[in-house]
Formats: sequence, C-alpha cells, structure tokens
Amino acid sequence: MSRSSAVVDRSAREAGTLLPGLPGWTGRSDVERVELYTRGSLYVVAWFLLAMAALSSAALLRTTSGVVGVLAAVLLCGVLVTVVVRAATRGPEPPGTGRLPWSLLGSLVAVHLGLVAWATSLGAQAATTLVMIGAGSLGWAAGAVDDRRLRWAAVVLGVAGAYVATGSVFLTAYVGGVVLFFAFTVMSSLWLLRVIIELDRARGSQAALAVAEERLRFSRDVHDVLGRQLSVIAVQSELAATLSRRGDPRTAEKILEVRATAHEALREARELARGYRPLDLEQELEGAVSLLRSAGIDADADLSGLPDAWHEPAARVVREAVTNVLRHSDARRVRIRYAERSVVVVDDGSAGSVAAGDGSGLATLRDDLAPLGARLHSGPRADGGFEVRLALAGTGPGEGDR
Repeated sequence: MSRSSAVVDRSAREAGTLLPGLPGWTGRSDVERVELYTRGSLYVVAWFLLAMAALSSAALLRTTSGVVGVLAAVLLCGVLVTVVVRAATRGPEPPGTGRLPWSLLGSLVAVHLGLVAWATSLGAQAATTLVMIGAGSLGWAAGAVDDRRLRWAAVVLGVAGAYVATGSVFLTAYVGGVVLFFAFTVMSSLWLLRVIIELDRARGSQAALAVAEERLRFSRDVHDVLGRQLSVIAVQSELAATLSRRGDPRTAEKILEVRATAHEALREARELARGYRPLDLEQELEGAVSLLRSAGIDADADLSGLPDAWHEPAARVVREAVTNVLRHSDARRVRIRYAERSVVVVDDGSAGSVAAGDGSGLATLRDDLAPLGARLHSGPRADGGFEVRLALAGTGPGEGDR
C-alpha cells in the first residue's frame, strides 16, 4: 500500500470512529464524505429556510386557507429545490456543471409567479414573505446550476416579483439581496466541492506518476547493470571460444572469467531489486577499465578534481559510454578524463561502427541530467574517433548524437 493510500485509510477510520454507525457515512472516502456533507447541508438549509418562511407567513395570514396554501407552496418549492440540487450534484459531471433541468426550473418559476399573484392581494409584510418563498427557492436552485445568466435571471424575477407585490423599493432590494445571497451560497459550496474533487484526482494522478517514474528508474538501472555485464559476457565468451579453437590453455581461465562476470551481474541485479544498490564513481571507473582491458581494449581513467556532487552522474555516463564501446565500437583505445568542467570519454573507434548503436541509453541520460544543470553531448571527433562529453553547468555544448 502506498503512503497516500495509507493516509486516506487512516483518515477514513478516524472519521468512522467520530461518527460510529452513521448510515451512509462509514466506509466512505474523505472526498465522498465531503460530497455527502455538502449535498446534505444544501438540502437541510433549504428546507430550514422554507420552514421559517412558512411559519412567518402562517403567523401573518391567520386563516386556514392561507396556511394551507403556504404549506402547499413550501412543500412544492422544497421538493423542486431538492430535486434540482440533487440533479446538479450527482452524475458523471463535476458538481454544479451538469445539464440544466429546465422542466424543474420552469416549475419553480411558475410557483414563484403564482405566489406573486397571491401576494398582490395581501399587505406589504405578508406579501414580502410569500414572494421570498418563491424567489428564494428559485435563487437556491439557480445557484446549483453552472449558468451565470440563469442566476441573474433568478435575481431579476425575484426583484420584479417583490416590486409588483409590494411596490416598495426597500423591500424589493431586500428580496433581491436575499436571492443573490442564496445563489452565491449554493454556487460557492459546489465550487469548493469541485476543488476538493479535483485535488483528490490530482493526488491520485501524482501517486500514479510516482509509480510510473519509479518503474522507469528501475528499468533504466536494469539496462545499466545487465546491459554492460551481458556485453562483457558476450566479449569474454567470444574470446574464450577463439582460444578454445586454437587449443590455447588459457581457455579455462577465460571461461572462469565469464562465470565471475555472470555472478557479478547476478549480485548487482539482486542489490538492484532490494533497492539499495550503491553507485560509486571509483568502483565504476575501476570496473570500466577492467572490462575494457578484458575485451582487449587499452583503457585508462582519471577523473581527479571532479566535484563530489557530480560523482554519481559521471558514473552513469561512464557506464553507458563504456557499454556502447563494448557493444557497438571497434575501438582499441579509450580515455576517460575530467577537464574544463567536463567529463569526457574518448575512443578511437570509426564513425561507421559507432552508427550501429541506437543511442537510447545516452538519450535517456541526456534527459535525466538536464534538470541538474548538465548537458550530455556525443558524436564523432574532428581528429577521428568518438567522444561522449558530460558538460557541467557553464561549459560549452558538444556536437552530434550517438
């Protein structure tokens, strides 16, 4: 289990402990709980405000028919608002960005206009309360839909209805402000929910990217380790076969060298699998020189003066360059030097033999070392041979590509 998954599971267990046995809560992820809480809050607050408006209207009307009419209007508005908010927060689209429920919104507009018509026969205070039921419901529902024009249309309808019913500029402004506040409240709640969902998706993508990067790093290390060692085994085996055909007594010695190289490759592969394989520059240089010489190539290396911070990148470059020499070059001499802020691996192989290499290892190294302020260049030299140059920050570029 990854670290991010463990954190999520721990948070889920803690939340389940705080609210034990709550239906629909235990077993959900943090984001699912936030989504459930947001939707539930929108439902509860909408019904609470409608209930307060119903009580105020009933107290002002004081007639049985009036109270029944208000309760019917509140129930109808509550159901329509709940269905609109549910439709806007459920489904494959992000909350508040789904398809417009025109039929439901049209029903709310019809209820609002009916309440405005009723309110025109009442006093200013009772009329304001009735208009607030329809206009507030319309604003609450419009806030759940990602359409700025619809939200402003709800405000305009609320303001117009309040002015028609009361004729008071103050009450009209009051209703308009409340409708605008309702729309903003729902809109901002759903916006915050969308941000949380996007952050959770980004966290999941980041975890997947980290896994992919780790797999890529491991594959590169496998290429570095096994590619070089298998190249050496191939060269040593060929040499042993040649000696065997000649009846040379050194054949057994060369075969033992092949076995030793295979054991070394196995050891490095095991260390790589365990995740603690070190990369030491001195050991890498000694191994490179030894491998080249065992293949009949004159080699020497001197990287004295190289800053410690660049030891590991230089070791990777030396390993890849030596592997390319063993696999693709007909070189007879290799020099590894550090001068003028550059690590240079030079061989005297011909350009034709060099072209056989695909250069994928060097291309990968070039991409890996670029963020460190280093540039890796490779190509034929003007005086013959081939050069791989790791130019540290502040040095000039080389030419070509291997």
